[in-house]
Parts: sequence; C-alpha cells; structure tokens
Amino acid sequence: MAGKFELKKSKNDKFYFSLLASNGQVILSSEMYEAKASAVNGIESVKKNGGDAARYDKLSAKDGSPYFTLKAGNGQVIGQSQMYASEATRDAGIQSCVNHAPGAAVVDQTAA
Repeated sequence: MAGKFELKKSKNDKFYFSLLASNGQVILSSEMYEAKASAVNGIESVKKNGGDAARYDKLSAKDGSPYFTLKAGNGQVIGQSQMYASEATRDAGIQSCVNHAPGAAVVDQTAA
C-alpha cells in the first residue's frame, strides 16, 4: 500500500489534509483552510515540494520534542509533523514524507 493524502472537513466547516504513510500513520498535517480549493492546492504543493529534503525544517518544541515542518518554495509552511520521541524518529518521518508525498493518491473524504 502506498502513502495517501486524506482531505477532510472539520466540524467548523474548514478543510484540512493529512499525509499518511503506507502503514496508515499520519506523517504530515496541514493548517485549516477556509476553502476546499485552497486545501487541494496545499496537497499539490506538498506533492511538489515534499520530495525535496531541503524543504524540511527540523525543529524542537518547547518541551524538547523533535518535529518538522515542510515549506513551499516561497517559504510558507504547508505542513507540520507530529511530535517525535527522538531526532532519529523525526528524521525517519522526514524520509517517509520524501518517499510518499510526490506520488501519494488523494482520498477526498469531504463529500458526505
């Protein structure tokens, strides 16, 4: 099973997406978007930029937990990871994004 994007609608009628690895684990989540088209554009941006390891910023939360963000060519953050237990698992998460993002299918779960 390949990775996939899940496009969803929140309870407050905003749109967001997650990139899931082949094992079903969320490896990247988007911000909330007002319009579905904006979320779809965000997915396309992740597909375009996600295969480039240079687009990832390795960061640490206030509590020291490692995480990463993915930036578009214009420097805007287009996705953020979960918090990881170690830098090694964070780096593995980045590699998973690099591997999965460019060719991931989109599953639209907004039409309910």
